[in-house]
Amino acid sequence: MKSALRFHGVTAAQLRATCAAFCKDHELDARSLRAVVDGLFATEWFDLRSVGIDLIHRRRALLVPRDAAWLIALVRASACWAHVDTLASQAIDPLIAAHPALLPRVRAWAKDRDFWVRRTALLAQLRALRTGTGDFALFAEIAAPMLDEKEFFIRKAIGWVLREVSKKRPALVRDFLLVHGQRASGLTTREATKYLPAGMRRQLRAVEQGR
Repeated sequence: MKSALRFHGVTAAQLRATCAAFCKDHELDARSLRAVVDGLFATEWFDLRSVGIDLIHRRRALLVPRDAAWLIALVRASACWAHVDTLASQAIDPLIAAHPALLPRVRAWAKDRDFWVRRTALLAQLRALRTGTGDFALFAEIAAPMLDEKEFFIRKAIGWVLREVSKKRPALVRDFLLVHGQRASGLTTREATKYLPAGMRRQLRAVEQGR
């Protein structure tokens, strides 16, 4: 997980049950949610930080646009795929979906020095893109410059999103790879083409062999 945090060894089921009980017993508003989560993130325990992320998910209706910066700060503090991906999918993605005016912020996140923030930018539309909606042009705009990166978690994220897009809009993925495929890593390409129709995969191979 690329994490130096300590672990209590709490199971996911125990964690979810504890969070559910806490939410039942405590009427959290936006201020108290933030205070509790910040307190949990101030510890060095993976499990306690996981509780904080689950609380955000359970009370995500409390999030407003100004919380985007706070959530990105939590991404920076997380620095492990399990927490980063959960924050991206269960907090930042829903917040952007509810407030589309936030979407342009992914451009700044995509240029951040912290690769976990860049990964979050790539995953910020995953739910919409996998259903056949979402701004693929924006994803392509931020993903293309990252194709040269060596970081596994960036390469994997680009391929992951392209793979999900291909299930509904395969032509978008084919066209992206026709333009940028020569710069994509093997990992990215394997993920991106996993569900492409056979004809499109043959087309990509033919182009690659002709280069």
